[in-house]
Amino acid sequence: LIALIERQRSIHFIFSGHEDMVVSNSINHQIIFYEERNFQGRSYETSSDCPDMSPYLSRCHSCRVESGCFMVYDQTNFMGNQFFVKRGEYSDYQRMGMSDCIQSCRMIPMHRGQFRMRIYEREDFGGQMYEMMDDCDSIMGRYRMSGCMSCHVMDGHWLMYEQPHYRGRMMYMRPGEYRSFREMGSGGMRFMSMRR
Repeated sequence: LIALIERQRSIHFIFSGHEDMVVSNSINHQIIFYEERNFQGRSYETSSDCPDMSPYLSRCHSCRVESGCFMVYDQTNFMGNQFFVKRGEYSDYQRMGMSDCIQSCRMIPMHRGQFRMRIYEREDFGGQMYEMMDDCDSIMGRYRMSGCMSCHVMDGHWLMYEQPHYRGRMMYMRPGEYRSFREMGSGGMRFMSMRR
């Protein structure tokens, strides 16, 4: 996911698959949420995970990422539809592809090591299994696998997509075992592509 580049005596991290996201080693993660569209109304600022926005805002319809990368969710406790946000302005939650307002967020930490994940065709680690260490724009094309319904992330942080070529709804995966994506609020979704 992250390749190291030395440029003018400072070190930068480039997220693989997101080459436009260059983040300095010393920058903290920071995101500001707003109750209304176009950055209006009350605001809440955080630099870490927030499982529930309701103690801070009555609703959240826009956000601004000052630094770092985050996943935002339309349900509390990091559930429901997810959207990846990097440094920039997001003036309307509906334009981000979310059906409901932002209700929780998770900070994506920098990862400097290897990337390794096992993907399974069925829930509970059933069916075909393949181990991945790099991006895959189509698991059907590469492995002749009908989709991924469970996984074990050993190293690194991954984004998984419901359609080939990194399209459709996505889900953020950090190290851990995921026996069923259904329990994470994704319904019976199968993932067809993934990247670091």
